[in-house]
Amino acid sequence: MGPGNVVASASDSAAGPGPDYARLAQREQSSIGVDARLARADALDAWLRRLMPEGTAGVALVAVGGLGRRECTPHGDLDLILVHAGVPRVDELAASLWYPIWDARMGLDHSTRTVAESLDAAHDDVKVALGLLDARHIAGDPALSAQLSRAAVDQWRRTARRQLLRLRELVEERHAAHGELAYLLEGDVKEAAGGLRDVGVLRGIGVAGVADALPPQVRAAATRLLDVRDALHVSIGRRNDRLRAQERLQVAELLGLADGDTLLRRIGLDARAVSWSLTDAWRSVQRWHAAGARNGDPRAREAVAVRRPIARDVVAADGEIVLARAAVGPHPDPSLSLRVAAAAAQHQMPIARATLEWLARFCPPLPTPWPASARTALLTLLGAGTGLVAAWEACDRFGLTSAWLPQWTRLRGTPQHHPVHRFTLDRHLVQAAANAATWSREVARPDLLVLGALLHDVGKGLPGDHSEVGAELAREIATAIGLPSADVDTIATLVRYHLVLPDTATRRDLDDPATVNYVAKLVGDTGTLELLQMLARADAQATGPAAWSKWKSKLIDDLCARVRKVLGGGQLPEPTPPDPALLAGPLPVVQVADDWVALAAHDRVGLLAAVAGCLATHKLEIVAAGSSTIGERAIIECAVNNRYGAPPDRELLAADLRRVGLDQLPLPRRLGNGGRKPVAGAEPRVIWGEATGATLLELRATDSPGLLFRVTSALAELGVDVRTARVSTLGADVVDAFYLVGDVDRDAVEAAVLAAV
Repeated sequence: MGPGNVVASASDSAAGPGPDYARLAQREQSSIGVDARLARADALDAWLRRLMPEGTAGVALVAVGGLGRRECTPHGDLDLILVHAGVPRVDELAASLWYPIWDARMGLDHSTRTVAESLDAAHDDVKVALGLLDARHIAGDPALSAQLSRAAVDQWRRTARRQLLRLRELVEERHAAHGELAYLLEGDVKEAAGGLRDVGVLRGIGVAGVADALPPQVRAAATRLLDVRDALHVSIGRRNDRLRAQERLQVAELLGLADGDTLLRRIGLDARAVSWSLTDAWRSVQRWHAAGARNGDPRAREAVAVRRPIARDVVAADGEIVLARAAVGPHPDPSLSLRVAAAAAQHQMPIARATLEWLARFCPPLPTPWPASARTALLTLLGAGTGLVAAWEACDRFGLTSAWLPQWTRLRGTPQHHPVHRFTLDRHLVQAAANAATWSREVARPDLLVLGALLHDVGKGLPGDHSEVGAELAREIATAIGLPSADVDTIATLVRYHLVLPDTATRRDLDDPATVNYVAKLVGDTGTLELLQMLARADAQATGPAAWSKWKSKLIDDLCARVRKVLGGGQLPEPTPPDPALLAGPLPVVQVADDWVALAAHDRVGLLAAVAGCLATHKLEIVAAGSSTIGERAIIECAVNNRYGAPPDRELLAADLRRVGLDQLPLPRRLGNGGRKPVAGAEPRVIWGEATGATLLELRATDSPGLLFRVTSALAELGVDVRTARVSTLGADVVDAFYLVGDVDRDAVEAAVLAAV
């Protein structure tokens, strides 16, 4: 058949991919894995060849993307190029190929180009250039396909200096849009940082000859991520690369994993392997660019070759941390890996991959207890602050952290499902230690602060209260490290009571002597108190933005000041007075800011409910609140967030709050959830306790708009007087404490509160 007749009819069997391909996309375990992907590729290859007229000269059908790599997912798209050598009527041939694919309801990204046109497109578009590296012949003229493939690789290598710079910009934009797969509960396994798209970037860097960008561990991680995507497609019966919570269990079952958490952990660890390799590859690209910029200047080459000692057995060379030659021997010091990590963190320099590989292979295990040099290096590493995270992550990638702390293996990649947490458990602990170093000058024992921060949640994931379980684990670790017994006790205390200050400050009346005496008894001394205070800050800031606020910081500082007085043998300080403006002048007094409101008014039953209802009608969510009574004057202060992100109309809100103070603002009897879909959570609970001169009611429930209004309205309808309220919102959960004065019918109050929830 000559080139003038390229549009001859295709085979009658070309109506669709066929039963074999359909079977390979079914919702079963056999549709997942390398063999299934290869089988799908073979089936698609055979089908596409039947679509292509036989004997076509000067035309070739080339696959890129997943089919080009033979990584076909059950419901993936086809990326095809019809390459031609200028033959006539090629558009008609293209149509005869594309329409059967569309008729088969398959996604298709297609183009019809000459080799030169393909190379021009690749020259101008780095995405096209990267895609052409996967070009694979399907049908037609194999010589034309081979020409395109060779030319695309050659052009990529010749233009890599420019293309890689642009590629990095695109990668950073994508990461900013999709986040880090390792730490997302519902991440996109393709687009997020550490996902399959990054594997393609690593492949491109490798083809450019800049670095060995796809070591075995990355190839294995990529294979497992492809398996996850297969299982996700199979479970929902269509293309979707974002693993949502409702699909997690079925995907885990298809992959033969125990549960959704095991799946998330595996995805996270694989994503971190890809992310670290990409970061390392970009460093190689940067050095490659720098070497090219020097243009062979021998003085520049000599300057780069200089090895600068920065610590014992550790030198800096070409922007990386490497081992001194004297350290590489048959009997390495067991503390060497820790000292390398500490030096890297202190100088905020990356550790060379070769150095990490050597340490992982040859550095001997640490004895128990640790030698002083290892203990010092660990504390130096933890105290390095901002440099800690990158150094720890690099060592973790090569198994060094688990060699230091065997308990770390269980923590690696463990997901945290509470919405306020932005990191996995292990990364949260490292971030908390890095944060704690910021306040090292605020405590007498900064070494215990950073170590306590690293271990504070070590008990999570085990049966029982994680603080109690973690205290014993932390005691074992501190003993193995070789800390003196008194320091071991302090570390155990920090882990056991790391939640006492934030929980008490946000949930209890700080003017109640019983509250302060309770905390003082647990803490024991001022040194431990200051450690717990700084640990609370480090922990909250490592958790996420929703876990910390000026309000929370103020309450914790106030509680610590009172406890410090008691521990010092003094009397409790007088209650912290409100803003003098709230205590003076005619009532009502109103203060309004974007994230804060306050009202002083004549005390009455139901005032707190009226304030809560007013804020709810203005679409403001109360994230923290406090109320107190001074004489006949009730003062209510609330930290607020706008449900839709925009600041409130201050004048209108102030006017309505003034009407609340005058008892002139009508409110609906009950406020619903504003149409919001309820968030699944545990059943609400009421916990009773005793306080000085009051009965303590603590409500734990899932948050919803108007919740505080409904609860306080229920109390007001029963005639219950609320002396003080402490409202604390953390993500989707609330813990609200109400100090009730007078005789309280607990059964009636509890029933009313739960009904309001």
